[in-house]
Amino acid sequence: MPRPPLAENRVLKIVNAARDGKYAVPAMCCYNIESVIATVRAAEAARSPAIVQLFPWAIEYAGNALVLAAAEACHSASVPVALHLDHCQTPELVRRAASIPDGFDGIMCDMSHYEKEENLALTKELVQYLHDRDICAEAEPGRIEGGEDGVAETADLEGVLTTPEQAEEFVATGIELLAPAFGNVHGSYGPRGIRLEYDRLESVNEAVGDRVRLVLHGADPFDEDIFSRCIKAGVVKININKGMNNHYADVQKEMEGKPLTSVIEAGTKRMQEAIERYMKWFGSAGKA
Repeated sequence: MPRPPLAENRVLKIVNAARDGKYAVPAMCCYNIESVIATVRAAEAARSPAIVQLFPWAIEYAGNALVLAAAEACHSASVPVALHLDHCQTPELVRRAASIPDGFDGIMCDMSHYEKEENLALTKELVQYLHDRDICAEAEPGRIEGGEDGVAETADLEGVLTTPEQAEEFVATGIELLAPAFGNVHGSYGPRGIRLEYDRLESVNEAVGDRVRLVLHGADPFDEDIFSRCIKAGVVKININKGMNNHYADVQKEMEGKPLTSVIEAGTKRMQEAIERYMKWFGSAGKA
């Protein structure tokens, strides 16, 4: 008898365990092998599950090379670590990424730059494509403002906050992971500061949280209290970018002129320390 679809998918096993345990898992946005290794080492040191995330830029820059190296590091870890592709913004690139053998465990089909009906139609088509390859799918109902390094520029598009009704429509596409827009912003929050609509997040969770797992984007400037509120409202996967990568950049400045191997090792260690701190904040430390 064939096994149920996605039964052994690494991302799903990680986020479902987080949902059951009422904690969240860090999904670290990695640009190089150092950040991948830092994430795996942090997960093993903290005995925490984790998710390594690449952007489409990684494929455009290095073909399959970084994907395969990251997959090897993740899948050989002594604790659950999965590989996810964040913000894949064209159907062609989603299919290309899904075709990499033994590569991604999950892919975000980010069609949020299309109008709603086309977004839904494309997402549904791509979700089926991913499921046929035992890859889980993430999508973004509404539109989270701002932009990130490594993602095609859509910062000029107006943010559209997620409603429970929109969330239901996206659940119908078959996704497993849903990234709601509730005042969170990619990149800088600017002079207006952080203004999250927790009631909106809670209403989305009440509507669809029994069928999909919620993902938090735009979390880099958040403190432990904000994370705790989001986790309490149902978030189980939290994307972190600058909160890790800025530490690597700082080490490069501090150690300018030093042997490159020592700079790489120190940068990896600094990132690992930052990731372990997130694991403690999110409650995932000790859960693997």
